[in-house]
Amino acid sequence: MQQTKAAPKPQNEQPKPQKPAPDECCGGGSCCPCVWDEYRDKLKQWQQNFS
Repeated sequence: MQQTKAAPKPQNEQPKPQKPAPDECCGGGSCCPCVWDEYRDKLKQWQQNFS
């Protein structure tokens, strides 16, 4: 049986954004932008570029 190697990642690929830590969000809902808003924006951009 032959083993296949995964295709190498492009050198310019950015790592997937990390979710905010539990202590990074105040939970108050009044921060603009919230760390979760920033995370979702970065994740969406990452998915468009590298998925």
